[in-house]
Amino acid sequence: MEQFNSFIERVYRRSILKYPLITLLLLLTLTLFFAYQIKDFRLDASAETLVLDDDEDLNYFRQLSERFGQQDYLLIAYKPKGDLFSQPVYDDITTLKEELQEVGLVESVLTVLDVPLLESPPLPVKELAASIRTLLSPETDQALAKKEILGSPVYKDLLVSPDGTLTAVVINLKYDHRYMELLSERDALKNLSRQRGLTIDERAALKQAESVFWQYREDARSERHDDIAAIRAIMDTHRDKADLFLGGVSMIADDLITFIKNDIRLFGGGMALFLVVTLGLIFGQVRWVLLPMLCCFVSVIHMSGILGFMGWEVTVISSNFISLQLIITMAIAIHLIVRHRELHKENPEWSQLDLTARATALMAKPCLFASLTTIAGFGSLLYSEILPVITFGWMMSAGIAVSLTLTFLLLPALLVLMPKGPTPKRLSLRFPLPEILGSFTEKHGKGILITSALALLFCVSGMMRLQVENSFIDYFKKSTEIYQGMKLIDDQLGGTTPLDVVITFDQARSATGSDVDADLDAFADEPDGGIAVTEENGDFAEFEEFDEVETSDKYWFTSDKVALVEKTHAYLESLPETGKVLSLASLTRIAEKLNDGKPLDNFALALLYGEIPEQYRELLLKPYVSVEHNEAHLSIRIKDSAPDLRRDDFLKEVEKGLIEQVGLKPENVRLNGMLVLYNNMLQSLFSSQILTLGIVLVMLAVMFLILFRSPVTALIAIFPNILSIGVVLGLMGWLGIPLDMMTITIAAISVGIAVDDTIHYIHRFADELAKDGDYVATMHRCHGSIGHAMYFTSITIISGFSILVLSNFIPSILFGLLTGLAMAIALLSSLTLLPKLILVLKPFGSQSEATPQ
Repeated sequence: MEQFNSFIERVYRRSILKYPLITLLLLLTLTLFFAYQIKDFRLDASAETLVLDDDEDLNYFRQLSERFGQQDYLLIAYKPKGDLFSQPVYDDITTLKEELQEVGLVESVLTVLDVPLLESPPLPVKELAASIRTLLSPETDQALAKKEILGSPVYKDLLVSPDGTLTAVVINLKYDHRYMELLSERDALKNLSRQRGLTIDERAALKQAESVFWQYREDARSERHDDIAAIRAIMDTHRDKADLFLGGVSMIADDLITFIKNDIRLFGGGMALFLVVTLGLIFGQVRWVLLPMLCCFVSVIHMSGILGFMGWEVTVISSNFISLQLIITMAIAIHLIVRHRELHKENPEWSQLDLTARATALMAKPCLFASLTTIAGFGSLLYSEILPVITFGWMMSAGIAVSLTLTFLLLPALLVLMPKGPTPKRLSLRFPLPEILGSFTEKHGKGILITSALALLFCVSGMMRLQVENSFIDYFKKSTEIYQGMKLIDDQLGGTTPLDVVITFDQARSATGSDVDADLDAFADEPDGGIAVTEENGDFAEFEEFDEVETSDKYWFTSDKVALVEKTHAYLESLPETGKVLSLASLTRIAEKLNDGKPLDNFALALLYGEIPEQYRELLLKPYVSVEHNEAHLSIRIKDSAPDLRRDDFLKEVEKGLIEQVGLKPENVRLNGMLVLYNNMLQSLFSSQILTLGIVLVMLAVMFLILFRSPVTALIAIFPNILSIGVVLGLMGWLGIPLDMMTITIAAISVGIAVDDTIHYIHRFADELAKDGDYVATMHRCHGSIGHAMYFTSITIISGFSILVLSNFIPSILFGLLTGLAMAIALLSSLTLLPKLILVLKPFGSQSEATPQ
């Protein structure tokens, strides 16, 4: 040990401390370089950060979006202060629509005023195309229109709430073909890389594709942010006439980026201010405030620049990286400062050069191994299947290396240029907690062991109750527009989270002209002709549309297909978790009402397809039928705020019901949509958590063996850290707090940071024990020296994480509170359980053996 310390001291004396100005100049150059790279710093809060990167369902999801023409949209929940079905409200909605259509990203706006009406009063299908009625049509019967809309299988729960007090304004956004082209080009190369690796030219092409895609996406997001702000400004001008809430994936993604930016500013600035106050209280001198804060500031610049240089994007998962960077850097700086002050107090005659060189040498090994174990904690995230989690692991592993390197370069170089100042009378302002815990450990050691054993049982039982279920709406505070809008849409407008069911029909004979002729004869026997006959023309042979048939598309629509879709539709509607369901059955239900409630045969379906107005075709046919692929698509919206919703169980129930109750073949039905993609990510969390914990523990055990060269010492070191994170995970299980994108990282982060205290304490204990070989006296000396450094760093970390409660993003709040709790437990266990285990097991030999000769 002493040989290592002497070697480090010689290296520092001959390099950093001999040429401090050159060291600072080189650091300044690097800092300016990375400050310039911050221009490429990126944030990403898109839906893709909530799904697995190589999920097959994601590729299928994109295929469905292309196939059925699904496009992104925003939705305004509009609750007028008067009667919805009144002319003043119609006028206001019309004005709102006209203003929204002027916004750049808006392709079209659909309101309750635009939808075609068939029963206000009723019209034959043959006349619909020539005379489409809406709420604004002069000939529309308003009483019948209100009744039709509120009872419509299409409009109810989609455009109008069941009680008729709330309507939706659907803002269809322009489809960004260029974005999808660049995305497909990038993903094709990434998939190729996963399959077989890339050649030099292909790697260059991937780098270029990513660069072009990122730049285009940033420009598009900037425009979308401005347009969403414009939409909100338009909404503000109508709030005197109605209550309005904005919803939609694009709005949520845009708000999340705003939240992340605010959190970075708030937490970075708030934590910096808090650190200044804390350091002032601890040390009471300006230099011991400015020096560590300068180290923190420089490390954040370097890490932010590295993120821009490497192209690593900050997501909701990694949005706390600045807080973590400050905490890690501060912890290293405090340990160096405390050691420097200890040496100064013990050796007042030493020069500043001697104090700095010796303090740096003594702290090099424990800080190095503490940093390596922290990197091991974050590095375990690389084994996750979730790309943002993997990126976060790389990001923080690099950040720890930056913090360690910069602090051990910058702080000694600055210290050696400063006068050493007066000899400290005490190491800090008086904070007696470490000494109190030392006395408590000596007197109540058995109680500590029993309490720890009970806590371990609490951990195991609680972890058995952990869930990976979560509601996206619960990610946001109730005061946010995201929560209020999603809740309102969930409760009154048919749900928020999309689920898609795709039925692929068996290749069978479609309806032919002879089939239609047979149905025509049957219809001809009916005097009214139902949907197929009008008083003006009862002769089917004269129907003009049959002379114009050039394809067999209309004959794809057969009664057996429609019946299967109807049965599937009815089953999905019967589930309590589902809100609005739309499919081909939505259209045929309307048609059957026009046909006096009679089912439609092949002829009537072919006629319906040929005569349906284009507005209905776009609204109720194209999104739900693909003749080319022989598929029917059912779109379901799930009530995300339903308290009993269990996504994985629900999806399994739906799949089972479609096969057993509806009668679909397993190979003929597939579930997809954001609910499936999000659930895939959630289900990967549990296995990732187990894998992460296992990897962290194995890596820590190996590193402890290398550092302490004793299996007993390694066991002693690892147990308090298992206890700290175990209690947090157990508490999560008992309180019903589920694993999610943020809490999945708590185990790795907490163990990685908390283990620093363990390493520093054991390292100092071994040094102090060599003085007199008295384990109990050594414990008290350690509590009075390194114990204070552990206490200061832990209090700084705990308080720093507590700032996250100010976030609008609930996972960030839980992350801060739970990680802070893990740090508090780690501190207590490191100052109670850890020394008690050392006293009991005596890993450094018996008292007589440890006594210097």
